[in-house]
Order: sequence, then C-alpha cells, then structure tokens
Amino acid sequence: MKELKSNITIVALLAGLLLLSACGKNEEAPTVTAEVKLTDEQVENIVRRSYQYVALYNVVNKFAMDPRNPMSKGWNICVPDTTLKDHTLEAIARPNNDTLYINCLMDLRKEPAIIDMPAFDSKYVSLMAFGYDHYVYVPLTTRNGDFKEPKKMLFYSDRTEGYNGEPVEGVDQIFKMNGDYSGAVFRVMPHSTDPELFDKIIEQMQFVSLQTLNEYKGGVPKPIDDVIFPVFGMTDADVFGNNFLEVMQFVFNQNTFDPNDEMDQAVLAALKPLGVEPGKAYDLTKAVKIDGDRFRQASLKVQAETLKLLKEPGLFATYSTRIMREKGDSDLDAMVVASVIGPIGLPLEEATYPNVSTTDGAPINAQNDYVIRMSKDELPPANAFWSLTLYDLQNGFFIPNDRKKYSVGENAGMKLNAEGGIDIYVAEKLPEGVPEENWLPISRKDENMDIILRIYVPDLEKLKTWEAPRAEMLPK
Repeated sequence: MKELKSNITIVALLAGLLLLSACGKNEEAPTVTAEVKLTDEQVENIVRRSYQYVALYNVVNKFAMDPRNPMSKGWNICVPDTTLKDHTLEAIARPNNDTLYINCLMDLRKEPAIIDMPAFDSKYVSLMAFGYDHYVYVPLTTRNGDFKEPKKMLFYSDRTEGYNGEPVEGVDQIFKMNGDYSGAVFRVMPHSTDPELFDKIIEQMQFVSLQTLNEYKGGVPKPIDDVIFPVFGMTDADVFGNNFLEVMQFVFNQNTFDPNDEMDQAVLAALKPLGVEPGKAYDLTKAVKIDGDRFRQASLKVQAETLKLLKEPGLFATYSTRIMREKGDSDLDAMVVASVIGPIGLPLEEATYPNVSTTDGAPINAQNDYVIRMSKDELPPANAFWSLTLYDLQNGFFIPNDRKKYSVGENAGMKLNAEGGIDIYVAEKLPEGVPEENWLPISRKDENMDIILRIYVPDLEKLKTWEAPRAEMLPK
C-alpha cells in the first residue's frame, strides 16, 4: 500500500515572506464580526500561501459541478473524454491537446472509492491523484510498467468513515489522499495518427469505472449528506475578491495538515488571525471582515509577476524539479508558479513543460509571425512523445482558429524534414512550402502569446544539457 509522504520538513521557503506569526498566532481567533488590519505585505503573503488551494478549488469544482463544462458529471463517477480539447475549453489554464483524459472525482467522506481499470495498448498512460491542496501523486504509469494488466485501486482519506486502510479482497492497491474531495485523472496517448489503434484505445477507456466500497461489495452507496459548496470563481481572482475566507474554511475542513510540514503550518498560521482554522464552521454573521478588493488586487499582482516569468529562458531549469510534486517535495515559490501557470500537471519524471521564449527576449505577440527551428539533435528528449502548444498568455487558452490546430507533435500531426529536424511556424497565414502540419495559425492582433513544450517521459540525463528552442520573429 502506498501512503502519502509525511513528516517531511521543507527547509527552503522563499525569503522575505511573512508568516503572520506575530499577528495573532497565539491569540484566539475572532468570534464576532471584526475587521483585521493587514499590511500590503501580509495580504500578499496570505494570497501566495493560499493560491494553491484557491486554484485547485476552482479547477476541481468546475469539473465536478459546472453545468457549462460538458465533462462535469458530479462526484464518484469516472468520465472518459474521448475528444481532444479545443479553444472552447475555459475550465483550466493551458490545457493539454495531446492526450485524452478520464476524470474521476471522488467524495471520500462516507466511504472509499474503488477505480476499476483495464489494460491499455497506448504507449503512454498515467494515473495522477490530487486534491484541493494541489500536491500531485502518480500511483500508476506506463513508465513503471503499469497498465499491462487490469487493476483495481482504492482511495480513501483520514476522514473516511469506517475505513482505515485495511485490505479489501480483489483490490490490488490502496492509496491514501490528503483530502476528502479528490481527483484521479488518467492521461492516455490516443495514437490519433493510427485510426485502428485509436479506436481500440477509445474502447478501452470506456471500461474505466468507479464504485464506492459498499457498491463494490454488492450493496448500495452510503447516503451523501447535502453539501453547500462555496461558489467557485470563473477566475482565481474572483474567489480572492468575493468569498476567500468561506472557500478557505471549506478547504481547511476537508484536508489533512501535517504538523511537521512547514508549508502546511505556515498557511494555517497565516489564516488563523482571519478566523479560519480546521474544524470550524463558516458563519457569515461572525466572520472577520476583509477588504476583498485588496485580496483581488494582490492575487492579480501575484499572477502578473508569475506570468512575466514565462518569457525568461531560465524558467524551465529553475522550476522543472520543483513543480507538480508530492507534499514535502515542493516549496512556496514553485507552488505559486504551478498554480498560476497551469494547475494539475505531471512531475518531472512523467512530463516536463519548458516554455519557448524569443531569440531577442521580447514577448511573443500576435502582431508578428515566428518560426521555431529544431535540428534532429535539438528535438525534445522524450522517451514517450513530445508536443508544442500555443496559448494566449493572459488566460492560458488555445488560440481560436478554423482548423482547430493548437499544437504540433505526434498526436496533433507534424512532418520532420529530410535531416530529421523540424521548423514550426506560428503565423497568420501558411508560409509557402511549409507542411500544414507544422503551422500554428494566429489572428493578427495585439495579443501576447505563450508557447509551451510538453515532453512525456523525458530522458532525464539528456535533459540536463538540452535547451528549449527559441522563437525567431520573421521579417514583415
């Protein structure tokens, strides 16, 4: 049985951030409506330490309960998505256009959930587990030889009623989550250029299913109490501005906090002066008053500062080993980057996401055309496959185009040249002589763009010396 890591202390926190320990750490939290005076530094510290929870609360609930999202089917169900994403998807920033997904969202309060999965014929499949705290776990992956045989996996949390991790007949693996509301997401390479294999993989995806433990044993699911979820936001700034304390109180009540984990204890200390602590009920009539606009503006500042990092060539090297990790393996700075740029990614062993900057350091803007050149030796070092995807910088959404072409790679289509390299064009019109597969269309307007590489199962040794390509602006 694999358990979440515990008793690990992070020793490298971002210097200069305040913990608010001097602002009421040893005092009783307010029990009547009051306004807490906070400095700008304190507000930003609270926002930075809370961002991972707010971002994932929004993402998870958009996939569980948002009627505008066709993938939203509620809790304790697995939903296969057999259509590659397009520009209409706005539930998550910088979505993946290269793999198909199976989303399993679990309410683990009353009983465990058991996911039954078949063998897969795809050369890349992974199962990623996560919760509102945004730490990432990969219990199963083809990189480790998984998915060759059918398997059943059970998920539970510290608060799951009547279950403490004991073996269950027929269950192959047991996994303990940090939170009651958790997700398990399959990524499946569809081999879309091979129609026969593609159809076979689509069929296999339909056999992934979820049962509660009672259902698995032939009974009926335990009744689920009606839960009033705080309103999630269209953006993270909406939560920070409108109902931040309510959301954080809800999140605190559904997650396990490690007394020996520094980041866990720091966020608890930061929120306690605002009356938010695990085990409390949110009461609007007694809640501390905060200036929601200050928190909104602080979140927008954190977002803007983080997005600026995308044009820095060193972003990949700086954060690749620190983002999308298990609890105890990340730090505050890296967690903020992950939460802003694109929640729910894979750790370095499974995938890495270097950004493409320009040769002159200027932003990539849709008023210009660009070419990204890679020789055979400069191609991304992928043991599975790679892709290059185009987004708008501000929102992280696909650039709309009639061809619905958002990426270049093995699944989306590409053509290597005679020498085994490739030239990828980001341009308003298809340049003469360029294979259509290697063209990412844009609309001519003043809009900054973001180009992300995805390297699945990277060769970690080659990655040490490999450099991401640069985008060269073409003459007008």
